Amino acid sequence: MAPVQTITRHRLSVLVQDVDGIITRVSALFTRRGYNMVSLVSASTETEGINRLTIVVDASEYSVGQIQKQLNKLVQVIKVQRLDDDATVARSMMLVKVSADNSNRPQVVDAANIFRARVVDVSPESLVIEATGTPAKLRALLEVLEPFGIRELASSGDVALSRGAETMASQS
Repeated sequence: MAPVQTITRHRLSVLVQDVDGIITRVSALFTRRGYNMVSLVSASTETEGINRLTIVVDASEYSVGQIQKQLNKLVQVIKVQRLDDDATVARSMMLVKVSADNSNRPQVVDAANIFRARVVDVSPESLVIEATGTPAKLRALLEVLEPFGIRELASSGDVALSRGAETMASQS
């Protein structure tokens, strides 16, 4: 009987050429092999023509190794790096529309301030709050805002960089 593979959350940073269809090729790689992508964020880098994909995936150690090998086979992929939680700065962004009228608006604003979130829109019946941080911080903010009534929610995946002076380019 084969040993049971423990599924854990992994974060990959992938430098790619900024070409049409690269996101499709990367996501197709995951789909074909049955891997579940938790989030995918694509952003430009300090180098023109190079984008950084931050991919969060729930997989076993073996599967993450396979994913890295498959990503490296794509012509447009420059480098793949697994980011260790202890050596990584990672943040997500969340926009949340909360019910707020004259009677409870100060409490909602105070709750946002505790989490260093910003009120970015105000209407007579609601507030839109912008927050950045770790998934745990954003979940905690939602728990505090829940009693006021969450009307809408949108959140991004992780954006991440390794800590320290070393860069992906210097690790080649």
